[in-house]
Amino acid sequence: MATAGVQEARIPPLTSASEPPPLFDGTTRLYISYICPYAQRVWIARNYKGLQDKIELVPIDLQNRPAWYKEKVYPENKVPSLEHNGKVLGESLDLVKYVDVNFEGPSLVPSDPAKKEFSEQLISYVDTFTKELYSALKGDPIQQASPAFDYLENSLGKFDDGPFFLGQFSWVDIAYIPFVERFQLVFFEVFKHDITEGRPKLAAWIEEVNKINAYTQTRGDPKDIVDFFTKRFLAQQ
Repeated sequence: MATAGVQEARIPPLTSASEPPPLFDGTTRLYISYICPYAQRVWIARNYKGLQDKIELVPIDLQNRPAWYKEKVYPENKVPSLEHNGKVLGESLDLVKYVDVNFEGPSLVPSDPAKKEFSEQLISYVDTFTKELYSALKGDPIQQASPAFDYLENSLGKFDDGPFFLGQFSWVDIAYIPFVERFQLVFFEVFKHDITEGRPKLAAWIEEVNKINAYTQTRGDPKDIVDFFTKRFLAQQ
């Protein structure tokens, strides 16, 4: 469930030399990459709903991905994807909702009309949020990323029944936390800047999310994240 569960051992990612699992044998499989924030969203949802025994995790090495993944599993050749009931689905937030609707466990999408409306507003901004953060790396990161983090600060605290965006933990928190995790770390390690400075609600939210095992079990290695960002986004600066 939400806060219970044993730490799952991380198996090595499958590479171009790896044989495929027995595809479409009735097993539900979630294909991810340990470094991918989009895949992390669905991984968190799986864990939060207590589906570790129902949805098998299949990590892929995106730098050396197996040819069979594109040919036989997911023609888009991206992660995440979900193999379920003889079909393969993609797109992270669609998959979070799919897992929420089609599997047991605590609900991640609110039924309360006010929360539902606010959740749709927050979800509609998440792509803008991520684009602003990645774009900020090409300019003045601290100044350019500030409005995105301010948006989160101003969005928190609307509901008083819990510390999360909708009060209780939901798919909105799942949509944002993989990116906040990465940028908080990179801003601190590379730019010596604390994104929670002057944003107490954001600081409290991060602290509360980090108490949820379903999320902490998916966190990336800090060194790997910083190295990835440095090589991918900051090497030309």
